[in-house]
Amino acid sequence: MKSKNYILIATAITIICFSMPALSAEPTKWKVQNWVGVTDLAYTSLEKLCKKVKVATNGRLEMTPMPVDAVVSGFEMLDAVKNNVIQAGVLASVYWAGKEPAFALTGDLTAGWDHPYQADAFYYQYGGLELLRETYKPFGVYPVGVTWVGLEVMPSTKCIRKVSDFKGLKWRMPGGLGAEVLKRYGAVAVVLPGSEVYQGLEKGIIDGADWGTPSMNLRMNFHQVAKFYNYPGFHSMALMDFSVNQGEWNKLPEDIKAILESAVREYAWEMVDSQALDSYKAIETMKAAGVTQCVWSKEDLAEARKIAKDVWEEYSKKSPQALKVYTALMNYFKLIGRE
Repeated sequence: MKSKNYILIATAITIICFSMPALSAEPTKWKVQNWVGVTDLAYTSLEKLCKKVKVATNGRLEMTPMPVDAVVSGFEMLDAVKNNVIQAGVLASVYWAGKEPAFALTGDLTAGWDHPYQADAFYYQYGGLELLRETYKPFGVYPVGVTWVGLEVMPSTKCIRKVSDFKGLKWRMPGGLGAEVLKRYGAVAVVLPGSEVYQGLEKGIIDGADWGTPSMNLRMNFHQVAKFYNYPGFHSMALMDFSVNQGEWNKLPEDIKAILESAVREYAWEMVDSQALDSYKAIETMKAAGVTQCVWSKEDLAEARKIAKDVWEEYSKKSPQALKVYTALMNYFKLIGRE
């Protein structure tokens, strides 16, 4: 009888041992590049994500955060993840609109959103994330989740309160759909990386820029060379996706995939909340520095959105995937009463 018990105990121990993760195995190590520098709160949020994942996986997944330009420029990050130069990154999909027009609609839908929760519900509850994954699939990249820095501003050297105020001005844009909308407003779109915006404003190369939240603008010291900004911004919120090389994603055990998905979901709102709180503080600092907030009327916001919607529709005709994304967006806006 005792021998049978010993056998049962030994069998149970064997099953437990083989079902447990191999804690002594070499950890999976990833380089993860962000789209911003180390001074930005969005970089701090990524650092927190990497630490949490390491703890939650018992060290089986170690992600090393890196700032933009640490390995490649922001505009090169898609290819870097695709080719496994970096294993993951916080990507700005608006940058890839030249490769696939659907990215223009996912990346920064100009005049599309009033608040991050609207976009969050589209991606996490209405199928938007699945569409984004479809869009990235041909590039060998898997979006684990998405986030936003929140409502953005446009720092400028002149006060912009309506569409006609853009006429003849030179405006920094990341390219794609947003640049086309600004052209319809009468501005000249200038494609510059974020790292060159300060110098562009200071030297008069540009009159204004599409760049992040009040908090992000303050950290870049744009208020020193641009004494006006519009907020809340009509031009919406750029989407950021935490994306992984498809091969690296496929190699992960299912439990680590689940941990990473949950951690990225938490990271998304940690970033939104931290940016929002810091932006309230930044607005007060900019006021004290003599920077003027230029507020748009509801009528002028509606005019800006109407022009932008024409550009959305034009982009929907550029590829089958763009049409698919556009159709989903239009159905969603109808559902939430924001046609």
